[in-house]
Amino acid sequence: MPLTNPPPDAIAGLTLAEIARLAADGRLPPVETWNPAHCGDSAMRILADGTWLHEGSPIGRIAMVRLFSTVLRREADGGHVLVTPVEKLSIAVDDAPFVAVEMSSEGSGEARRLAFRTNVGDLVVAGPAHPLTLADRGHGEHPYLRVRGGLDALVARPVYYELAGLAIDEPSGPDGAIGLWSDGMFFALGQTPA
Repeated sequence: MPLTNPPPDAIAGLTLAEIARLAADGRLPPVETWNPAHCGDSAMRILADGTWLHEGSPIGRIAMVRLFSTVLRREADGGHVLVTPVEKLSIAVDDAPFVAVEMSSEGSGEARRLAFRTNVGDLVVAGPAHPLTLADRGHGEHPYLRVRGGLDALVARPVYYELAGLAIDEPSGPDGAIGLWSDGMFFALGQTPA
């Protein structure tokens, strides 16, 4: 099964072009094409802070977490499964399966590009295929980034503060919204006070 090459632990020293190339070079298993019978429960859970548990204990090996993350899929009913060509197991996800833990920005205004690294090493450039949204999933409004195939990353609080700092310095967007452009798309992070 093809896996992503382990990405760097930091994106701070990379250009957006290098980040986009690394993201494009990532090879993930074609989980969307696998349709085995459901076999049961994996006894795994992903906490809201991105910690992966098995039978209630944290999985301490990041390589194992990264491996499991490559076979994670969101089902049409909103549930999550770990899937291979021969089995499918349910996995509990408290909020989003990933956390965006680092961000890099290049450019400004409509020419800006924002890249993110998740807790499992995915590199994502926010844009039309990877929107940045605000949503309330039962615990207040938080920012989320689409990573792949219906799987989102909760934007970690320090990263959100970075986004907010950048947005404050930008002119307001369409309809007076406070937000940022990335890869040709505007992402609202709030409304201009009346």
